Formats: sequence, structure tokens, C-alpha cells
Amino acid sequence: MKQILLAYVVVSIVLVALLSVLSYGHGSGYIYVYWREWQLQTNIWLLLFFFLSISVSLQILWLLLKRYFSREQRKVETVFNFKNLHPYEQLAVIWLLDAAEDQHQFIRQVFAQSGLLKGVMEARMHSIQQQYPQALAALNQSSAMAFELAEIQRIEIYLAQQQPEQALTHLEFLNQHELSPWLFKVKTAYQKRLIALWGEFATQYPWHYLRSTKYGHLDADTKQKWLTELLTQFEQADAENLQALQQRYSDLSEQIFSQSYAIQVLWLKLLSRLPDLAAQHERLAVQMLSEQFNQEVFYLWFQQQLLKQQPDYAKIEKQINLWEQKYPALPVFSFAKWHIFTATARYSEAEQLLDLYPEHVLMSYLRVKSNLKDQPELLKQLNLIFENNSNFVEIKI
Repeated sequence: MKQILLAYVVVSIVLVALLSVLSYGHGSGYIYVYWREWQLQTNIWLLLFFFLSISVSLQILWLLLKRYFSREQRKVETVFNFKNLHPYEQLAVIWLLDAAEDQHQFIRQVFAQSGLLKGVMEARMHSIQQQYPQALAALNQSSAMAFELAEIQRIEIYLAQQQPEQALTHLEFLNQHELSPWLFKVKTAYQKRLIALWGEFATQYPWHYLRSTKYGHLDADTKQKWLTELLTQFEQADAENLQALQQRYSDLSEQIFSQSYAIQVLWLKLLSRLPDLAAQHERLAVQMLSEQFNQEVFYLWFQQQLLKQQPDYAKIEKQINLWEQKYPALPVFSFAKWHIFTATARYSEAEQLLDLYPEHVLMSYLRVKSNLKDQPELLKQLNLIFENNSNFVEIKI
């Protein structure tokens, strides 16, 4: 269709130029048509416009009718050979069957004449077959106009080859690169793919992700996975990693409070392992508990308070009393206060707490522990069972 219109534009320009030269000094002429009582008086320019319009209309009508009848014929046509399909139909079948790995030779042939996509598709076929060096070589020969597509494939290859430094370099570059105009139509899909690659990178290499210069690449689910991976691999972190983690939290500290509760819990668990951020840990925990009570968050806060060199038991007790007024009848508060009373030698008050919640596992543990205080070996075994059994205390750090 575009080619037909372009051809008519060219022909029109040529005819206009020719008539302009021939009409120079003689005017536009005069044409009189008389047919069956119909009379038409015009000039050469209007007549030319009339014939060109009729010609274009008939040409377009013929093209549309041809396409329509061809499409209707293909609906009832019986296909006996894959080769009889149109190339785009063949590609659609391969896509629907996810058969790119088996049909890589055919796909190469389809795109062999494409100056734009030949190198990119060649690299994709090599990547599917895990031939990464050949894929990178093909990308180096790809068209400059397909730069973004080539870069995305490079990142995928570097992730597959476990080269996080290279992957991060190219991710950072694409993150600040202005998209080529011809890709604006698929800008949303491009951005989704880029975000997905950031997610893959963050979950595969959580500590390397901390080196990225900009944040906000991850959606909520991926961010949870990333934070979970940080916790899982925390023992493998070096001093540089921990410093980067502290810096990342400092940069995002104000945004953390607007994140989902699950993400805040994960950050709280990370902060509990960073002694230098004890104040931030306490602030986050208090803020979370002021919004809603969560036993795991409370344990993290309480544990952090007791691990201080000189715990401020009066301050701890005051804070627990405030929460107890807001969230009444929770055995965990009595459990915590028992430890405070014992640590401050208020044994009679501690004994009174043991009469509360006779069916609750935490208070039952304290009652048994109180009766075994003169038997250190049994007490040690009790603590070992209690602290290692998640059925008793749901602290998952």
C-alpha cells in the first residue's frame, strides 16, 4: 500500500513538473466535455487531478479486494506442507510451539536478508544452544541500529556465563541510554524486559546489585527475593559488601517506611545483623509495631534491646507497656516482661507473671525454666530445644 502511494506521488510530481513547463506562457488551457445533456468545463490541472484520483482509488480497491479474497481462500485451504505457509505464519508456528531451538536453521534463513536483525537473531540462535562465545561474536557484527536489542542479549549472556561485573556495566549503560526512535512503539515491552534483567541480576548476585549507581529497578516481588538472598548469603559478605548495604539503607531510609510490610520485615532482619545501624533498626521496628503488631518484629526489637552492652530496662519496660495498652492480651508481652523483671531482680513480679496464660507455649516454657533454675544441665537442654524449634518460637531470621 505504501509503495503504491509513493509511486503515485512520484508520478504526480513528474506530471506536474512537465505540465508546468508546457503550460508556461500559455495558461492552464480549457477543456469542454458534453455528453448526454451533461456539460463539464475545466482545465488541464483539474482533469489531471481527477484521473489520478480515480486511478489511485481503483488501485487501492483492487489491492484490498485481492487481500480479502486471498485471506478468505487461506481460511478454507488445506495445508499439506509447512513450506507452503507464509514466512510470518511459519515463524508464528515456531513461536507457538517454542521450537526455536529445533528450527534455528530456518530462523537464520528467514533473517539472513535482514540488515537490521541478522546479527541479533544469529546471536539468539547461538545463545539458545549455549554457544555464548559465538553469540557474542555475532553481536559484535550486528547493526548499530539494533544496539538496544544487542545489549539486552549481551546482558543475558553475561548472566548465563556468571560474569556479574560485565552484566552490571551493560545494565547501567542501558539504564541511562535514550531509546532509539524506531523502538518507541515497543517502549513498554523494552522497559519490562530491562526491569526483568535487573531482577535476574539482583537475585543472582545480590551483593553486586548494591554497587549499582541508581535504584528503583525492582518491583515489589523481586525486591523481596533480593532481600531474602541477601539474608541467605549474609555470611559470605565481606566488609565492602556490608558497607555498601549500610549505604544503600541510608540512601533509602525514608522510602523504607512506604514499602510493603514484608519488605520492611526483611530490612529489619538485615539491620539486626548490622551493629552500626542499631539506631535505625530500633526506629524501623518501633514504627512498624506502631502500625500493627507482628510477633516476629517484636522479637527482633526485644532481642536487639537485650543485646546492648547496658540495656535500659526501664525504657524497654515503658515501651512494652505502651504496646500492651494498644495490643492487649498478648502473651508475648508477659514473656518479655518476665525477662526484664528477672534481669532487674524483681523476682516476685516475675513469679506473678507465670500464672498468666496457662495454655500458652511461651509462658509454659518460662514456668518449666523457672522450676529448673537450680539444674543448669537440664536448663541448658531446655533452652536448646526451645531456641531451635520453630514450633515454639516463630523467629525466622
